Amino acid sequence: MASHTILVTGAAGFLGSHLCDALLAEGHTVLGVDNLSTGNTANIDHLSAEPRFRFLEQDITRAFDPGRVDYVFNFASPASPVDYTRLGIETLLVGSAGTINTLDLARKYNAGYLHASTSECYGDPEVHPQVETYWGNVNPIGPRSVYDEAKRFSEAAVMAYHRYHGLNTRLVRIFNTYGPRLQASDGRVISNFMIQALREEPLTIYGDGSQTRSFCYVSDLIDGILRLSRSNEHLPVNIGNPDEWTILECAREVLAVTGSRSEIVLMPLPPDDPARRRPDITRARTLLGWEPKIALREGLERSLEYFRSSVAFA
Repeated sequence: MASHTILVTGAAGFLGSHLCDALLAEGHTVLGVDNLSTGNTANIDHLSAEPRFRFLEQDITRAFDPGRVDYVFNFASPASPVDYTRLGIETLLVGSAGTINTLDLARKYNAGYLHASTSECYGDPEVHPQVETYWGNVNPIGPRSVYDEAKRFSEAAVMAYHRYHGLNTRLVRIFNTYGPRLQASDGRVISNFMIQALREEPLTIYGDGSQTRSFCYVSDLIDGILRLSRSNEHLPVNIGNPDEWTILECAREVLAVTGSRSEIVLMPLPPDDPARRRPDITRARTLLGWEPKIALREGLERSLEYFRSSVAFA
C-alpha cells in the first residue's frame, strides 16, 4: 500500500491512538485530531518525536480544514457509558455535526472515509448473534440514546454521502474491545473488573451477571479495521470477537489472571442494558479474511501490566 496522508479523529482516545500507531507502522503520515474531552495525550506522547505524526487539538463539531488528506478515519466520540452520559449533548453533536464536517472534508479532497460505528446500533437485540442486516432494538429516548442515536445518525450520514456524492466510505460496527490504554475509570466491564481486582475491591456486577458480551482484544480489532479500509465494501461490517461470555464468567477470568481475592457483588441493572451481545462476523471473514486471534484469557494477560500501572499511578 502506498504511503498516504491520513486524518484520524479521536486520535488521543483508546482506539484512535492504537490506529495511529498501526498507520504509522505501515509508513503513512498521520494527522491526529482530538478535542481531549475524553482523549488523553498520554496515549500519543510516545509519538511526539515521530516526524510523520502531527497532533491538532480541535473540536470537529466546528468546521476545520487541515489541508489535503488521502483518507479519514472518524473515531471521535465519547464511547463509555460514564463519558457519554456525562457529555450527552456533546456526544449527539460529534455524531451529527462532527460526522458531517469530516465527511465534507473527505469530499473536498476526494479522500477515502471510514467511520467507527458501534454494536450499540443493535440496542438490546432480539436477533442473536447480531448480523449487519438487523435494524436493531433501540430506545430512542432512553439514557443510552445520546450515544446510540448519534451513531445511528452517523451511519445514515455516511451512507447518504456515499449515495448522493459518490464518497468512498466504509462503516465498521465495533463490538466490546479492551486492551492497554482503555481508560481505567470509564465504567466498561474489563476496565472496571481489572482495576477493582488489582485494588482487592469487590467486583461489581450489574444485574445477576447472566447478560453476555463478546470481548475483542485491541490489536485484533485494529487489524480488522485496516482490512476494511482497504476493501471495496460500503455497507456496515461487524468487527468483534464472537466468543460470548456472561459478565459473571468474565469476572472470574479477571480474578484468575490477577490472582485477586476480591469478592463479586451484584448491583441493580441500569436502564436499557443489553441482555446479549455477540457479533456475527461472517461478512468480516468472507469479505476481509479476518477473524480474531486472541482469546480473552490471553488478552487479559497482555493488558495486566497496563492496568497495574494505572492502579499504581492513580
